[in-house]
Amino acid sequence: MKPVEIKKGIYWVGVVDWNMRSFHGHTYTTKRGTTYNAYLIVDDKITLVDTVYGPYSTDLINNISQIVPVENIDYIVVNHVEIDHSGALPEILKICPKAKLFGTEKCKEGLYRHYYADWDFQVVKTGDVLKLGKRTLSFIEVPMIHWPDSMFTYCPEEELLLPNDAFGQHYATSERFDDEVDSCALMDEAVKYYGNILWPLSSLILKKIQEVKKLNIPIDMIAPSHGIIWRTDPSKIINAYVSWASNEVKSKVVIVYETMWKSTEKMARAIASGVKDAGVSVKMFDIALSDRTEVIKEMLDAKGFLLASSTHDNDMLPTLAGFLEFLKGLKPKNRIGAAFGSYGWAGGAVKNIEISLKSAGIEVRGPGVSCKYVPDEGELKQCYEFGKEFAVKVKA
Repeated sequence: MKPVEIKKGIYWVGVVDWNMRSFHGHTYTTKRGTTYNAYLIVDDKITLVDTVYGPYSTDLINNISQIVPVENIDYIVVNHVEIDHSGALPEILKICPKAKLFGTEKCKEGLYRHYYADWDFQVVKTGDVLKLGKRTLSFIEVPMIHWPDSMFTYCPEEELLLPNDAFGQHYATSERFDDEVDSCALMDEAVKYYGNILWPLSSLILKKIQEVKKLNIPIDMIAPSHGIIWRTDPSKIINAYVSWASNEVKSKVVIVYETMWKSTEKMARAIASGVKDAGVSVKMFDIALSDRTEVIKEMLDAKGFLLASSTHDNDMLPTLAGFLEFLKGLKPKNRIGAAFGSYGWAGGAVKNIEISLKSAGIEVRGPGVSCKYVPDEGELKQCYEFGKEFAVKVKA
């Protein structure tokens, strides 16, 4: 993709990765691909804000070269160490070895541990200002959003926020701005991004957004380092983050199950019918067949979680066990849950699911439901009522 001028003299020079299908060690599926966004500011001091994933270094260099010679870069702002944003640094600095880098103390440490290079690096803190000429850049430390080194960069003259991973999405398109793409697809990817990457950091994110709001800085545009740039109404994504970080939930239940011979699935369907008939929205997933990234997206705004498994070796099936361990790491708050499942000669899955739910911080409401072998009509009726009763708890 060619460079795109996002503000007068400020250019997107990043790369669109159309074929990326998984991220973070295959923990996150990216069915719409992704982008690695980098931004070039042309002023008295030519400044590059972030780079791209290493395999795309040549693309970044070519994009910059269409605007200015790469060797003319004076400053490089590193908002985040992770290699999808810093990977091209070594190749860029081969061309402009005298460029000065700016980032947090943790960023300096992280870059050295990644690349073992002795680069000219200036540590910056919240409130520090870098003069470029007609423009200035100010810095806001945002540790653990989502690494210890993370930082926002703000250009007050352009009311432009460059927040790296915050407010981003894994979304590959030929368009660069929010008003140029389907808004439903855009928010779908934004929700998924928050749920699968930032959810466990919600308390920190909410605190930092509140701090930034107190600074009373006008924001006309948000240009993250993945996906689409927010230019029509940046408050839309900011308000969404406040909602997600506040753990605001809907009257909604997500059922996640794993079944061996379909008995647990029969129970899940009966329970889902009960939830729906009680007036609560429900989503249901066989985790062995479903995309975990999409399941977590649906759970982000749901009040109730119902988890289920057939019993195998006195425990739950392995795919559900792995999913629950992942969910535990996301630290969901303000949720209620319950368990159910089928078994043969001995149980165990329901009890262990309840233990896992509690360890994830989810309030287990009431005893779970178990059925031996294949549920009969009476047991399916019991499952239906179980779903209705859980829906009432969700609405309460």
